[in-house]
Amino acid sequence: MARFPSLSFLGDTGQVVPESGHTATLTTVTSAAMAFLAVFALALSLSAGQLSQRWSDTLAQSATLRVSAPASEIAAQTAVAVEVLRTTPGIASTRVLEVDEQRALLEPWFGPDLPIEQLVLPRLIEIIEAPQGFDAAGLRLRLASEAPGAILDDHTRWRRPLVHAASSLRGLAWVSVLLIAAAMAAMITLAAGFSLAANAQVIRVLRLVGARDAFIVRAFVRRLTLGALIGAAAGTVIGVLAFALLPVSGDTGFLTGLGFQGWTWLTPLAIPPLAALIAWVATRTTAFQVLKKER
Repeated sequence: MARFPSLSFLGDTGQVVPESGHTATLTTVTSAAMAFLAVFALALSLSAGQLSQRWSDTLAQSATLRVSAPASEIAAQTAVAVEVLRTTPGIASTRVLEVDEQRALLEPWFGPDLPIEQLVLPRLIEIIEAPQGFDAAGLRLRLASEAPGAILDDHTRWRRPLVHAASSLRGLAWVSVLLIAAAMAAMITLAAGFSLAANAQVIRVLRLVGARDAFIVRAFVRRLTLGALIGAAAGTVIGVLAFALLPVSGDTGFLTGLGFQGWTWLTPLAIPPLAALIAWVATRTTAFQVLKKER
């Protein structure tokens, strides 16, 4: 069969594929939805690491001393415990919680009418560590000899599960990003297959006038890749705006920092190019496979 040396009379390759059909629209909408979800998964992944560090630092820099003793001895034991803490290297400051503060801690569990003055509750002492930290084992030995009713809680049993949970959350977020990318590739692959099937007659005509498979593939790849890029850009913008409009939590909440912080606001810019790359690979691979079967 004679082949034309050039198909310049066809103009731009993007004009070879007819404008009709829903495949380009399907690709755009799918990319927008996946990009929107990817923004949330990316934000969760980035903030989980920061959250893990914040939880670890918050609990690592503080400890609690609980003084339990009969009502006639608790004041004296508390004073002894405070003196032991004051003379312990690595402790920056201590503070004995007032009765109102203990009531506020118990109120969510027992209600506001709890007669705390009539109860013999242990005294709580908040400990703030110095940067170098203190020797918890040595402090426990001193307390056992000088203030037997004092029990030290360095928050180790609370810190480890929280940090592990935040790390697991980060891993799940990255798995979500990969699943979103895989789902996008699958949908675009289906869209490319439908587009090629719907334009089978156009493909036969192009082959009759001498078009090579690479030329035909380029026409389909360009249209679907452009649709994926536009859709992903729109979905990314909507996702970022949604995060920007979320209410900001207080400085003391554990959930403070969820979302994008500082330079991480730039990371969603990578989503549209990655979506276009996925569309390019999926469409190109599918198109060549379909055209190879139809020879």
